[in-house]
Amino acid sequence: MSTADAAPPPGPVAPAGEGRRLLVHERFVSVQGEGLLSGVPSAFLRLSGCNLRCAWCDTPHTSWSASGELLSEDALIAWARGLPTRHLVLTGGEPLLPAGVVPLTRGLRALGLHLTIETAGTVFRPVEADLISLSPKLGGSAPAGPWRARHEAARLRPDVLARFLDGYACQLKFVVSGPADLDEIEALLAVLPPVAPDRVLLMPEGRSAAELDARAPFVTAACLARGWRFCDRLHIRLFGNTPGT
Repeated sequence: MSTADAAPPPGPVAPAGEGRRLLVHERFVSVQGEGLLSGVPSAFLRLSGCNLRCAWCDTPHTSWSASGELLSEDALIAWARGLPTRHLVLTGGEPLLPAGVVPLTRGLRALGLHLTIETAGTVFRPVEADLISLSPKLGGSAPAGPWRARHEAARLRPDVLARFLDGYACQLKFVVSGPADLDEIEALLAVLPPVAPDRVLLMPEGRSAAELDARAPFVTAACLARGWRFCDRLHIRLFGNTPGT
């Protein structure tokens, strides 16, 4: 049975950590491949567990089959203290699910790190961050099978997105696969606090350079027509669709 057809597991949809411990899937240093900071040398701290199940998820080991190691906040701060870069990206999965992420963000920023948090914007936590990278999931992200209804019910929270936009420096980053996505993006922007056009980023869906190239002309044209920003996936072009990059 494929993961796409598997029934949802009983109980919570994502690990919540144990006390001040968090379920960590991977830690590594690379370059930021997406968004306003593309190309910047960055450390990545990827937490495991997600409340969504995107059909095209590129990190299934943090969602469809969540795995990782429970690590204490102190251990993660000690790791971050020795990093060779001052930019750190907290990502997932959905990194804002566990409550323990809030004190972790305080500790990371106390080290003088520039902290970006990658989130789908379905969960609000009063985190500390220099940049919130909001990536709302569009209708095309819904999977087939038992998870579809659950994903649809959770994937879009305009109220949560508005709280982040009102309180943090944000970028809105959308994975785009076709023209229907543009209508959904415009409808969402119409109900959110004003977002500068150059903070709305469109990223072609794709797990290879060939797939990115195939959708790039359409996405570029959409950005030119609306003043939005084209967002490539630099890490895919540099390293391929490879964990730890």
